[in-house]
Amino acid sequence: MDTEKSQEFHVQGRRDFVKQSSMIAGSLLAMPILSKAASFEGSGNAGVIKIALIGCGGRGTGAATQALKTKENVQLVAMADAFPDRLKDSYDNIKEALGDKADRVAVPEKNKFIGFDAYKEAIALADVVILATPPGFRPIHFEEAVKQGKHIFMEKPVATDPAGVKRVLEAAAVANTKKLNVVVGLQRRYQNSYRELYKRFQDGIIGDITSIQVWWNQGDLWVKPRKPEYTEMEYQMRNWYYFNWLCGDHIVEQHIHNIDVGNWFKNDTPATASGMGGRAVRTGKEYGEIYDHHYVEYRYADGVVMNSQCRHWKAAASKVDEEIVGTKGRIYCDRAQIVDAKGKVIYQFEKKGNENNPYQTEHDELFAAIAKGEYKYSDALRGAQATMSAILGRMATYSGQVIHWDKALDSGLDLHPKTYAFDAAPPIVPGADGLYPYAKPGITKYVG
Repeated sequence: MDTEKSQEFHVQGRRDFVKQSSMIAGSLLAMPILSKAASFEGSGNAGVIKIALIGCGGRGTGAATQALKTKENVQLVAMADAFPDRLKDSYDNIKEALGDKADRVAVPEKNKFIGFDAYKEAIALADVVILATPPGFRPIHFEEAVKQGKHIFMEKPVATDPAGVKRVLEAAAVANTKKLNVVVGLQRRYQNSYRELYKRFQDGIIGDITSIQVWWNQGDLWVKPRKPEYTEMEYQMRNWYYFNWLCGDHIVEQHIHNIDVGNWFKNDTPATASGMGGRAVRTGKEYGEIYDHHYVEYRYADGVVMNSQCRHWKAAASKVDEEIVGTKGRIYCDRAQIVDAKGKVIYQFEKKGNENNPYQTEHDELFAAIAKGEYKYSDALRGAQATMSAILGRMATYSGQVIHWDKALDSGLDLHPKTYAFDAAPPIVPGADGLYPYAKPGITKYVG
């Protein structure tokens, strides 16, 4: 049984997608600041920036804590999650992490919302929303936040399927017209060493790119055990990492960071993807339907190849890094180093005393802009680019086919259930043996 099926649905092609991304990002430079009434700077208590947290897991807790540690006049006023236990733990952990700033957590019981629709009520109470649920919900939460006219921090990836990417693109265009700041949690874009490497790349230090190598290879991750009282929907929600409608597979959920770096330096998105992957080690029913390894050859329109590796194998070698190879040298991103064609170091970023916490910087810069009434950040489009690139790779490894960007985006592939409820059927269920069906190269079919 295939876990993903192709459909036909017309949306914009890759060239238009990249062009639109560049145009909207460039338009930020010409945008005026927001009206004085929208500025929170120097307004005292009346000018407090109110934050709502949507998704109270580990990443949501961390993101909210970082937002509340900025120097701006901020308060967490609302929280929403599908599960009351997660919301309570998050509330307690945020307050503890803030220490003497714990009074910035001002969430009365009436502003703690539980359930699949809880996000709407929480968003309504805030100026800024933090979207940190499992990524499958990101498109509908982003749409709602934009509809309500809120500034947004949303974690990566921004979707788990092409249909979700399309929804994010449409909402991003509206956010742009409303001048809503949007930051996406691809934090390498906010990291000092990466920014310095990119500046030197733009100056031509390694010449033209000839190839890119990206890795996210690590050991096993968490597994949440099934409990007798769980419905299938609740089990999948609590064990979300192993189901594609919620997570997108680890090539989308984690490796997106490295793929985004490749796209950033190339200033493009891949035209095609081909590759291989499977379930070599994580084969039990507790691992749902996702693969434990992927290798993808991404090919850009000019023929440049980005080789992509990601895997979760216990006790195997780990590597999370990017390498940009050019006609005159290469960039080693993790070591923040640039060498010439003979291997001589021609630039070294000194991390000691100069490297920042990019997770914190994302929020520092976002909330500084909001406090001043400035429109400076429009990350949703590049977040969608990175997400679609990772999805393209998953479609290639799952099918064994060469997958073209335009056809994949046009596929309308939608992995989501028709109804969000704990007693509803999720889009994939286990067989009689407890094992979930998963994609098989050569059998699973997509558009080419």
